[in-house]
Amino acid sequence: MLSLLQTHRRPGRSEISELALVFFKLGTTAFGGPAAHIAMMEDEVVRRRNWLTRERFLDYVAATNLIPGPNSTELAIHVGHARAGWPGLVVAGLAFIIPATVIVGAAAWAYVRYGALPEAAGLLYGIKPVMIAIVVQALWSLGTKAVKGLITGVVGAAVLVLSFLGVSEVLLLFAGAFLVMVLENLRRGRAGQTAAGFLVGPLLFAGTGAQAATGAVAGVSVSLLKLTGFFLKIGSILFGSGYVLLVFLRADLVERWHWLSDQQLIDAVAIGQFTPGPVFTTATFIGYLIAGWPGGILATIAIFFPSFVLVAASSPLIPRLRNSPWASGFLDGANVAALALMAMVTFQLGRAAVIDWFTALLLLLATIGVFRLKVNSAWLVLGGGAVSLAYRLFG
Repeated sequence: MLSLLQTHRRPGRSEISELALVFFKLGTTAFGGPAAHIAMMEDEVVRRRNWLTRERFLDYVAATNLIPGPNSTELAIHVGHARAGWPGLVVAGLAFIIPATVIVGAAAWAYVRYGALPEAAGLLYGIKPVMIAIVVQALWSLGTKAVKGLITGVVGAAVLVLSFLGVSEVLLLFAGAFLVMVLENLRRGRAGQTAAGFLVGPLLFAGTGAQAATGAVAGVSVSLLKLTGFFLKIGSILFGSGYVLLVFLRADLVERWHWLSDQQLIDAVAIGQFTPGPVFTTATFIGYLIAGWPGGILATIAIFFPSFVLVAASSPLIPRLRNSPWASGFLDGANVAALALMAMVTFQLGRAAVIDWFTALLLLLATIGVFRLKVNSAWLVLGGGAVSLAYRLFG
């Protein structure tokens, strides 16, 4: 009850200002995709500022995985709401999105003007191994809270193995949450019938989203209204990683409407991947390519707007769900499944990031920095980028 009252009290200016500064910093330094963003947020809002407990933070991580949209952006919005109510919800989300949008918009302008991507390989060469160390630390920290016993441990391990075998991450997330919910409540002697009804709604919603994603209206002319509607749909229904985003974008923008070439689409997704902040700022790049600054601005607003709505609707319910044995079990399962999927992504990123002795050394130093010295993750990222640029120039 206390947490609910704190959520709805009038926030002070200092809280709003601190939220804006923290998430603006994250929006300018959070490279590496959602797993890395979540790790950096955990460092800032749990370990350093104690705004949330690890359990509450994990609940928000699980909640973002259960709704469509960009996970790390929705997590920022959840944290903002928990810290400073409705004003915090808006401020945290915008502070995280705007820096990345500006950077990607500038990259889109340079791409159109000069016909190529800005050179970023030297910067990312050193940032990637540093991000792996940051994510591993977050996985360890959050995992000690998420694995609450034999059931959650076994389910988490099973999700990890099945994700290596290529099973859909959305299916694994919901299945893991459902399984923990049923097993935990059966262990406590509760009937299992209620559990099935609890999950029917989310599963139907996920299925509906998958069908809607393939139902774009055919056309050939570019219009701002059509562009805005397309990205509003994507932001409302998309589950999964940036690779899933690539599939949806190609189906409509390249194959149906012929607004982009395959190479332009690949370059757009690459920009979203190697710039800091949300990967969904790919929409900014694409909107600019198609319709200039109006297209870039409208595409950005459209793809992120559903996240604010979905978080505003779901965030007040999360503390109440913890009071229900069934809903609490579902969140426990979603927590451990989400961390298992995050571990899988980290393994894949690690194989791509550590490619020689220099990146291995950076990973080792960053691991020492984050585990032993407790260095702020933003400084580690900036340091990794600076060292790699110097190595590329003078090494």
